[in-house]
Amino acid sequence: SQTARATEEISQQIAKIQGSTDEAVQAVISITDRIREISGLTTSIAAAVEEQGAATQEIVRNVAQAAQGTGEVTTNLARVAGTVEETGAASSQVLASATQLARQSDHLGQEVARFLGTVRAA
Repeated sequence: SQTARATEEISQQIAKIQGSTDEAVQAVISITDRIREISGLTTSIAAAVEEQGAATQEIVRNVAQAAQGTGEVTTNLARVAGTVEETGAASSQVLASATQLARQSDHLGQEVARFLGTVRAA
């Protein structure tokens, strides 16, 4: 009877150990599933970070190009301003020359009129 009881106790202990082992196996399976899930999320995050890095680099390139374009526009505006200033100065000279030419033309007209008057009188 003692052997039967001992055998029964051993059977119960084995059943408990098997139950605990099954629980441990289920826990390991659950942990493995979570690790796979986390790995998938990590891969997705890494891909998103890589895309974000590429987008940031593209933005940096675009900003650099915009800055270069702005510099070129500024340089061109300075050239245009210089050309406008030169044109203004040349226009002033042309106006002064035209004014002087108009005075000389008036004077010449008066002299021609006097000459013709003198010729008619003679």
